[in-house]
Amino acid sequence: MEDNQIELITRMVLNVLQEKQSGKTGFAVPVGVSARHIHLTKDHVEQLFGKGYELTKKKDLMGGQFAANETVTIVGLKLRAIENVRILGPVRKASQVEVSATDAIKLGVKVPIRESGNIKGSAPIAVVGPKGAIYLEEGCIIAKRHIHMSPTDAMAAGVKDGDLVSVKVEDERETVFHQVQIRVDHSFTLEMHIDTDEANAAKITCGQMVTIL
Repeated sequence: MEDNQIELITRMVLNVLQEKQSGKTGFAVPVGVSARHIHLTKDHVEQLFGKGYELTKKKDLMGGQFAANETVTIVGLKLRAIENVRILGPVRKASQVEVSATDAIKLGVKVPIRESGNIKGSAPIAVVGPKGAIYLEEGCIIAKRHIHMSPTDAMAAGVKDGDLVSVKVEDERETVFHQVQIRVDHSFTLEMHIDTDEANAAKITCGQMVTIL
């Protein structure tokens, strides 16, 4: 075998070993696939469900949040609607609707990609409940993909709140997600949140492990 062929084979083997080692030492994170949902203020809950109404808990989520039993219908500017949108509690200071890009197309609304809570200048949306309806002049977003983690996890991963990282998915549709925002808080459980579009494109299921590169 010629020297240049031996050198090429050696380089290829070293590259494979390096990739495997990198995969072993990367920081692993479980995935949570986030379906469309809505956060509401106390006033908006009452407008939709009646005076004095309080949300009821279906399932506990991280950071003191919960999935409520209650759902609503959201309606776009062209009167296209999506029913059974889950409300997440507790109530917030501002109402916010989170959808996927596919949902936005169905609604006929141009929806920006934003970090949760950043709704200034975002898309308008109407919300219909069993006792009334509200119109949000802004508040509909596509949530920017992100990773929740505790300060201990952040230290172990070598990242801090607000950092942007790349995350590798190793499956039959091997994918790398860039611009994944790190969100750190003592109340957070380690989990990467992506929407249903992103999960379907990369064939990811809830609980699947991915790696911060």
